[in-house]
Amino acid sequence: MSSGADMPIGIFDSGVGGLTVLHALREQLPKEDLIYLGDTARVPYGTKSPESVQRYAAHAAVWLTERGIKLLVVACNTASAVALDVLRRDLAPLPVIGVIEPGAAAAVAHSAAQRHLVLATEGTAARGAYTEAIRSLNKSATVEELGCSMFVAVAEEGWGGDPIATAVAEKYLASYRSRPASERPDTAILGCTHFPLVSDAIATALGPDITIVDSASTTAKAVAAELDARNLAASGDRTGSVRLVATDSAARFARVGSAFLGEPCTESDIELTDIHPLGGAADRTGA
Repeated sequence: MSSGADMPIGIFDSGVGGLTVLHALREQLPKEDLIYLGDTARVPYGTKSPESVQRYAAHAAVWLTERGIKLLVVACNTASAVALDVLRRDLAPLPVIGVIEPGAAAAVAHSAAQRHLVLATEGTAARGAYTEAIRSLNKSATVEELGCSMFVAVAEEGWGGDPIATAVAEKYLASYRSRPASERPDTAILGCTHFPLVSDAIATALGPDITIVDSASTTAKAVAAELDARNLAASGDRTGSVRLVATDSAARFARVGSAFLGEPCTESDIELTDIHPLGGAADRTGA
């Protein structure tokens, strides 16, 4: 029987955006086996009710836990905002890490002025989860959350290095760059897992005085710290494996996901599954 350290890490997102987290995990933890589940049949989560997001997140979490994971990463900002506490309660003692808390902690740590700009989808920005997380660490911090949903389409089309990304970023962000220094945010948090693919355009639009905080890389660091704390890190001379699973459209997952993963993948690399068949284990959760 495998020890806990030999078990894989489970990661889920509503689609392909969480592959930026998977990519960061592979760089940070090359020995770990990773199972990624993209719930592409129900993407996007950001337009759904909190009750629906909690239910979908529970389905994904149960599917992954049934594969014998040692830690769960919620690589979706919407699910992290509305379902993380429920998942931690229902899956205890399994460690569950979302993308919001690590991003907030990194922003607070890197900010001198404690003026933060969160760039997210409109759904995530409206929920104010980053504001809550940042102010739990620094009550006097100033936080603005800006919905930038067009960046999602730009990233999924693979236009991160295209002039269209520059134009969209300029439209959203030029006013922040032009503020007086005393009013300008000094950190910008990429509060959507799609946004690392347009980070160069974002950095250019904001100017050099604003530090970009990538929640994908900060989440990977949080996972590494949690594994070390629980003595669950994979050891020995090994290279971890990656399993990619989607709930719909393997061809699109492969096409769009290649850019997020940082390497080519094909339709044959993607396993399709139904994560909540009627009456299945995922429908028996408390969410």
